[in-house]
Amino acid sequence: MSVMSPSSGFRILRNRNFSFYLSARVLGTLAVQMQSVAIGWQVYQMTGSLFDLGLIGLAQFAPFLVLILLAGHVADRYNRRNIIIACLAVQLLCGALLLGFTWSGARVVWPVFAVLVLFGSARAFMMPATQAVLKNMVPHEHFGEAVALSSSAFHVAVILGPVLGGLLYVFGPDTVYLAAGALLAASVVLMGLTRAAPQAISSAPATWHTVLEGLRFVWSRPIMLGAISLDLFAVLFGGATALLPAYAHDVLQAGPAGLGLLRTAPGVGAALCSVALAFHPIRRHVGAWMFGGVAVFGLATLALGLTSSFALALAALFVLGAGDMVSVYVRHLLVQFETPDEIRGRVSAVNAVFIGASNELGEFESGITAGWFGLVRAILFGGAATLAVTALWIVKFPVLARMDRFPHHDSEERSRKAG
Repeated sequence: MSVMSPSSGFRILRNRNFSFYLSARVLGTLAVQMQSVAIGWQVYQMTGSLFDLGLIGLAQFAPFLVLILLAGHVADRYNRRNIIIACLAVQLLCGALLLGFTWSGARVVWPVFAVLVLFGSARAFMMPATQAVLKNMVPHEHFGEAVALSSSAFHVAVILGPVLGGLLYVFGPDTVYLAAGALLAASVVLMGLTRAAPQAISSAPATWHTVLEGLRFVWSRPIMLGAISLDLFAVLFGGATALLPAYAHDVLQAGPAGLGLLRTAPGVGAALCSVALAFHPIRRHVGAWMFGGVAVFGLATLALGLTSSFALALAALFVLGAGDMVSVYVRHLLVQFETPDEIRGRVSAVNAVFIGASNELGEFESGITAGWFGLVRAILFGGAATLAVTALWIVKFPVLARMDRFPHHDSEERSRKAG
């Protein structure tokens, strides 16, 4: 890592558009995290089913998987800022529907899953637009700082959201949904105040050829394919966070507030790691850093499964989040720096498919595995599988494992020398 002065890490905040974008993202993420705690606890209290906890992830991932590649094409053809605003508004509607479900006193959970399908659809269109628009918000030379600070702010929301959700849940899930709705409304307003730089608009119609352009682009670049697929399979098997409601209740004997702290711990680790990356960005041994981060993620998952101590569980989740942040940072810079703006939405959509699969499908896999083998064994299996995937990917993608610098850095160095 290279060293920067403290002021240089935050100079990007002087950019008005980035500040509004960042504020909107933080508030929106905070709302979603609060809702996530409420949904998980509410469903588990109603059904007591580990399988239903897995279905929460599947309900969001299924529409996401169907729509995400089309969403990437939309992000390249239409204004990304407007897409984000529309998706935030749909998420606000989902919160209102969850509030109505709670007030109705219904004792069946299928309406919750129906709302999550709508939420997953909005998230499908929002994710590639959110990833791609950041490059249009800040100057090229400040993009690395923007990525690190955006990730840091995101994880601050991930830290605070579950804690607030758990604390507010004491007053009932409706209180959580009301508070989350207010935050989402503010997020819509703040995003409306941004003015991103003009993007390269694709005029190509939505055909299979154009929609799949991002997938072909990623497939043709082994470094990018290796980085994205590593995250997919490692987190797919290591998605122990989906089981935290049951883990908190059955293993640690903790309530909603304890669950909120457990959900927060990975975000604390990730946020502190991302702040460190803002001031000490990774410049050398990029491949080793990425594989090391995923390996730490797997080891922390194993530690989580081996303990029944609340304090040790918090520590394991903290380390888990920090390790994941390193791999996320490397992957995001690879994807955004190496992609032309006119297809950035479609490539971001491919990246989003892998991220979404690793998260939501990983939650479903964890729920199924826990139902078959038991809660603790499912967590241990996930950690071991993550380490196995890391070792396999080092063999399958040696160019990524040996990568010293980001490719764009080498290109810039050659240009400077030629000049």
